[in-house]
Amino acid sequence: MKAVVLPRVSYALLLALGLALVSSPVFAGQTAFRQQSVGGVSIDAQGQLTSATPEVKKMLRQEMLAALDKVPGNLATPVKMRKVSLRGLNAIMKSSMETDGELPDAVKYMAGLQRIEYVFVDEANDDVILAGPAEGWTVDENGNVVGLTTGRPVLMLEDFIVAMRSVQEARRAGITCSIDPTAQGRQNLDNYLASLSRMDASVKDGVERALGPQVITVTGVPTSSHFARVLVAADFRMKRIAMNLDPSPVRGLPSYLQMLPSARAVKNAMPRWWLACNYEPMAQSEDGLAWQLRGPGVKAMTEDEYITEDGSVKQSGKTSPLPQKWADLMTANYEELSAEDKIFGDLRNVMDMCVIAALMEKEQLLAKANLDLDMIKSDASPVALEEFPTPSTVPTFFSAMKKGSQWVITASGGVDINSWEVASHTEKVAGMDKLRTEQLASNNKLWWWN
Repeated sequence: MKAVVLPRVSYALLLALGLALVSSPVFAGQTAFRQQSVGGVSIDAQGQLTSATPEVKKMLRQEMLAALDKVPGNLATPVKMRKVSLRGLNAIMKSSMETDGELPDAVKYMAGLQRIEYVFVDEANDDVILAGPAEGWTVDENGNVVGLTTGRPVLMLEDFIVAMRSVQEARRAGITCSIDPTAQGRQNLDNYLASLSRMDASVKDGVERALGPQVITVTGVPTSSHFARVLVAADFRMKRIAMNLDPSPVRGLPSYLQMLPSARAVKNAMPRWWLACNYEPMAQSEDGLAWQLRGPGVKAMTEDEYITEDGSVKQSGKTSPLPQKWADLMTANYEELSAEDKIFGDLRNVMDMCVIAALMEKEQLLAKANLDLDMIKSDASPVALEEFPTPSTVPTFFSAMKKGSQWVITASGGVDINSWEVASHTEKVAGMDKLRTEQLASNNKLWWWN
């Protein structure tokens, strides 16, 4: 979108952003309010998504707490290394479905794991073990399932299932999400701005009406899945923080608008931000039976874009200093941000899962363990995924901030999970073999152990 100077006005940096969803059936056995609210956003009866109100968050939390089982035994204990047997997890899923068709909370929340840090192949027991920090779980004030002491999001089995079943699609084209204005909307907005002679209160409605609904595109995973909703909600929240529509929960991350010394600092560029994988090379043992996922997991990326005469977007291949500075700040503050705004922790969890799924496929770890995860990997599994309304469009919202000259910008962006690229970067690290032996020796023959 071109920068536009409006005569006889002393301010206006404008942003267009929003989100709406199309309705779909509510998945049996799940709470209505979980359907309405994911990642701090809420869907109304018409399928439009906005930030969740305090009332919706309260009702969601009450429903989820009422449905939550008491955390059993040693699962409540915070530990740096909890092990989850995929053979055992698959078996208890099968047993639960044959018994009453309901999965226990311990299974739904993968024994309270908060990250997958290690993968061990247990050849002696024909098993693959996931390991990482874990603790008991509860529901926070926003309806997120989080650790009892850390408040960090726990891993969700439904997201792991999506990651495992989508691994080949991730290999072919990656897993992505973006929210973008339409070409027609950009043309309409340019025409509207060209017709203005001054700024007043009516401009807000005019900008929102001219730009119209924006398009949500999700690739690589089922668009009706919770996984897809995590991608969309994280992108939505990133844009709203960048453009000062929502306050940043982290002191070290101001909005992009607050960082601009003047509107002219954008130099006619339309910044695009997106969230991508941020891992170090994976550590592996000499025998390829132990693996460690290393690095912070997520980083913010940026690139300048420009609008052609027909309203389409082109990437410039260049990066402006100020958008890059904001992206760097988000990356540097991501750990703290994910603790304060749980959707960013959820995003890192699903990225971890995608990388682990790609690793297991690339290295044929299930074949090495003679392990068939029919309940997890197969589309014919009786374990049905919860179906959420499929995100499709975004209504435009308007934000203005006094910055001297009069410029109009918009933010596009998204999420890009290139899990196979991460899984392809490995290095052999001394001591991984010993660590695997030590951790497997503590196996208590249950499907999880500390």
